[in-house]
Amino acid sequence: MRTMRLRTVHPVLWAGWAALAAGAVLCVLGWYGVSGERFAERQLPYVASCTVPGAALIVAGSVLIAHGRGALAAARVEELYGLLVAAEPDDTEPGTASAAAPLAVSGDLLIVPGGTLWHRADCPLVAGKAEAVPVDAKLVHGGELSPCPICEPAEADD
Repeated sequence: MRTMRLRTVHPVLWAGWAALAAGAVLCVLGWYGVSGERFAERQLPYVASCTVPGAALIVAGSVLIAHGRGALAAARVEELYGLLVAAEPDDTEPGTASAAAPLAVSGDLLIVPGGTLWHRADCPLVAGKAEAVPVDAKLVHGGELSPCPICEPAEADD
């Protein structure tokens, strides 16, 4: 499922690479023409007709490539966001209480060793992790750990 914006980015990248290559060719031709002339007044036409437009094409190609890559990254983020939004259920109505219900409702509290958050046992961040261990009440009340912002465990649940 590619978005239309993602499809239109590739021509910008190709145009950027083409402009960059054409600019490099013009610069080489200008250098070759200048190197064959001894006097400055005979070198000026090569500089004006090849080297300056070649340098302009190199700059334009670089700008197109930078813009294309930024647009490509933005299009990918938009596509991922669209997939994330599409994964949410659409059957909830705005006035129902289920829309505001927490993700996890278990009373057991867990922590992943080395972690800084404590979670409910059915929190999606620790569910299925074998290394998750029960939280010591001293850590919860001592302030060394913070509650998980996903499952929102309350201190009264321990």
